[in-house]
Parts: sequence; C-alpha cells; structure tokens
Amino acid sequence: MRRRKHYFDALPGDPAPVAVEVKRKLRFSEVDALAIAWHGRYLQFFEDAHTELMRKVGLTYENYGKSDIGAPIVQCHVDYYIPLVLDEEFTVRASLCWSDGARLNVEYLILNEKGETAATGYTVQMFFHVRTHEPYLLTPPLFEACRERWRKGEFHA
Repeated sequence: MRRRKHYFDALPGDPAPVAVEVKRKLRFSEVDALAIAWHGRYLQFFEDAHTELMRKVGLTYENYGKSDIGAPIVQCHVDYYIPLVLDEEFTVRASLCWSDGARLNVEYLILNEKGETAATGYTVQMFFHVRTHEPYLLTPPLFEACRERWRKGEFHA
C-alpha cells in the first residue's frame, strides 16, 4: 500500500497528530555499496524520531517500566521513493495519530535535503502487561493520561 495522504484515518473530533522532527546526516555505516541508504536503516531512522516523539508525550521506557507496560511493534511498513545518499542531510518526522484503542499508531516521513519525500511509513504498537504478558484490551492508565493531556492541547503548545 503506497502512502495516501495519511496511513491512519482521522475521525471528526479527533485531536491533531502530535509530531516531532529529527535532523540527521547519512553516515558511511548506513549506506550500501552504491553509497545510498541501505533499505534496512530506514526503520532505524524512524526509531530516532519515534524516541523523541515518545519523550514528548511521556511514553518513555522509564514510565513504561514504572507501569509494568510494554508496547512492542506488531506492524511496520516502509514506502521508498528517492534514495538518500552518503553525507546527505535529511529530516525524519514522526507523528502520533489518535486512536481510541489501546495502541500507538505512528506515521513517518523522511525528507531529503531538497525537501523531497525520500520515504514514508508507519508502525503500530500494542500494549501488554510485562509480567503476565496479557494484552491490554482497554487503554492502560499511562496512555490514558497521555491522551488526556493530548485532548487538552498540551502537546501542541
């Protein structure tokens, strides 16, 4: 499925996505023999922005640990458009999209130094209790507190 405008549909009344951007330069260790970004590195680029996004909304590993919650990725997808080249500066944008379910839907956009779309993608994470390994069917309190702050507009200030 090539990216449409967004991977996750927003319903009327849903809060706007929360987003962060991370700027990087493509390093030698991240390219293949053609001096372009190796396809497997794009998930690492997503993770760089994802980490900052989760920090912004308070869903850090520290807070997960205090709450006995895990949120493994259960689905990921990448669409490639224009290759990134060695030493090129690029921007990765991660956007947390609203969901009423006990899940994290994150969209990613990678722009090359000309501002062109190099890649897009998404991840889906589901919550589970780390000791019992039982999935959360209802939103865990940690994420519900995050969504409450989100509804109040705290992440868009």
